[in-house]
Amino acid sequence: MADLKPELSGKNKYWISKHRYYELKHYCLQYPEWKKMYAGLGLETGAAKLDAMRGSDLSDPTARFGQMRADLWNAMEMISKTATEASPDLSSFLLKAVTEEISFTQLQTLYGIPCGKDLYYEAYRKFFWLLSSKKKI
Repeated sequence: MADLKPELSGKNKYWISKHRYYELKHYCLQYPEWKKMYAGLGLETGAAKLDAMRGSDLSDPTARFGQMRADLWNAMEMISKTATEASPDLSSFLLKAVTEEISFTQLQTLYGIPCGKDLYYEAYRKFFWLLSSKKKI
């Protein structure tokens, strides 16, 4: 992802501010952690950390556990569905790029992405633009 400038021209149809882009980028990079937590690896410690961060008001541990799993699922689904919405043909490549910080060159070399750089970055920018509209603050 280092190939992409953090801020596009305001004239680009997928423009978002530099700081919003970085916020969303770092949000997406948490996906592998969420996936592990959702699968149950370290879920108990993850639940305690999330509770501390967001100030859970649920006193029932089962309800907290269920709410956290639902929150993790919803966050992962939002990212994967947005990748599909941005480009159905490139969604698996977009998901890998935004959640694992894989560059276009790595996608090309290691995974054989079936498009050129311009088409990929158009979809990449569209992904973050769509995610920005879905993830309100």
